[in-house]
This record gives sequence, C-alpha cells and structure tokens, in this order.
Amino acid sequence: MRFVIVTGMSGAGKTTALKMLEDAGYFCVDNLPISLVEKFAQLTMDGEEGKIRHVALGIDIRSGQALEDLQSILEQMSIGGIGYEILFLDARDQVLVKRYKETRRTHPLSGAGRVDVGIELERKRLAFLKEQADYILDTSQLLTRELKIELDKIFIHNQEFKSLIITVLSFGFKYGIPSDADLVFDVRFLPNPYYVEALRPMSGLDDGVRDYVMGFDAAEVFADKLEDMIRFLIPNYIAEGKNQLVIAVGCTGGKHRSVTMAQELYGRLKEGEGYGIRVEHRDIEKDAYRKKG
Repeated sequence: MRFVIVTGMSGAGKTTALKMLEDAGYFCVDNLPISLVEKFAQLTMDGEEGKIRHVALGIDIRSGQALEDLQSILEQMSIGGIGYEILFLDARDQVLVKRYKETRRTHPLSGAGRVDVGIELERKRLAFLKEQADYILDTSQLLTRELKIELDKIFIHNQEFKSLIITVLSFGFKYGIPSDADLVFDVRFLPNPYYVEALRPMSGLDDGVRDYVMGFDAAEVFADKLEDMIRFLIPNYIAEGKNQLVIAVGCTGGKHRSVTMAQELYGRLKEGEGYGIRVEHRDIEKDAYRKKG
C-alpha cells in the first residue's frame, strides 16, 4: 500500500492535488484530526487486502496546536513499520499573497491582520514537515495541468522525482523585470530583428527570427557561456535543496531576441538528471495586443 501525506502552505494547491490524486484512484481524506493519523494509517494497512492500495491524507495548518504532535506520531509510525511519503506543496510568499488577494480569502493564521504575517508564521510551523518531505513541488509557476503532470509522474507512473523545476522565461524590459526571477540576463546587445521589416511581425518562435539572431557569433558565444554556467549551477542548487529556478532572459519588447535565446537555452538543457524544465514567453504577444487597441 502507498500512504501519502499531502501537506504544504495554504494557497499552494494542496486541495487541488488531493482532488487530482482522488481522480487517479487514491482514497483521499483531508484534515483528519492529528490524533487519528496513526490509527487511520494502521486501519488502511490492515484492511482487506487489495481493497485500498493507495491512500492520500491531507494535513495542514488547520490542525492548530495539534500539529506539533505530528512529529512524534510520524516517528511512531516509522517504528511500527508503517511506511509513508510526504508531498509538500510550496509557493513563493508574493505568489501566495497574490492568490489570497485574488480569492479574497483570509489566511488561517492572519485573522484580521496582514496575510504575509500569517504566511511567515505558517512557514515556521510547517518547517519540520518540509524538512522531512520526500517531494517538494513549488507551484509558483505551475499551471494546473502542469501540476497534474508532475503528480502523475510521481504517484501514477512512479518516475524518478525531479527535485528542481527550471523555468526559462523570456520577457521585455519595457514591461518590467519578472518579480520571481532568480537569474536575469539581458540580450539587448544582440542585433534587433525589429529593424528588419520582414522579421518585425514575427517572433523568436519563427525560423526566420531564430536564424537571424543566432546567425551572429555573439549569440552563439553567449548561448555557449550561458549553458555552461547553468549546467554548473544546477547540481549546486539541487544540493542546496532549491526546488524552483526561474531564469529570465530579456530584450526590449520580449518578442524577438529574448524568445530566441530562451528557446535556445531550453533546447540545450532539456530535461536532465535531477531537474525538469519548461519554457515560457511572458510578453511575446503584448505588442500585437497594443496594435489591435
């Protein structure tokens, strides 16, 4: 039997993850009293063989002071031979604050006060669970379908867990540097396809723009050096325990050079040992929208 404890920061997607696991055939229980966790695990293990094969138990800050007892309960479960895995859903503080503002919900620990204060307190109380987690998924950049893909990899297809998710993000400096970027690279030094009339309406996803930008020696040298540096950083970030890396590549409008270089880096790195990778183009359509207006 597979027994998974689904926990994490409020607003990071725990409820969504439980629903996805339920759809995948897991027997899911949310917010069970902490005092019943060990008994519940034992009952599911002792149940009729083959009846319940996969269980997901949701635990979060709503358990209140009883959450402090969970540490000793988990230790007792291990001693008693009850195996379990911990999935911890996380997200950056600014992302969590934004989600709470959008939904107009109150954070369980903030009361009538500020959401960020509640988030800070919650992080401290859940720190022991994050430290013991077998899987940490940072949902700051994940779409719902991407979260499902990650969960399916781990809990359905039993694929090796990628502890670091890399997002290569193109953007336009005139629209602002992405607030969640860990590394920012400026490719405005490269010749701009915008000034080539035939290439202006295209984007870095088109072969014409890609061939133009990468046709310059400076672009190839930059791509080589960037790839070399990122490959050096990845194992060090994984060793540090980092689970989300956003590499932002910017040009003036976020349509030509940055898109080309982001695609180039993504193609060079692909998915490797210990990490998964995705590419996103934040501002690729913004100039087109302005022209329509």
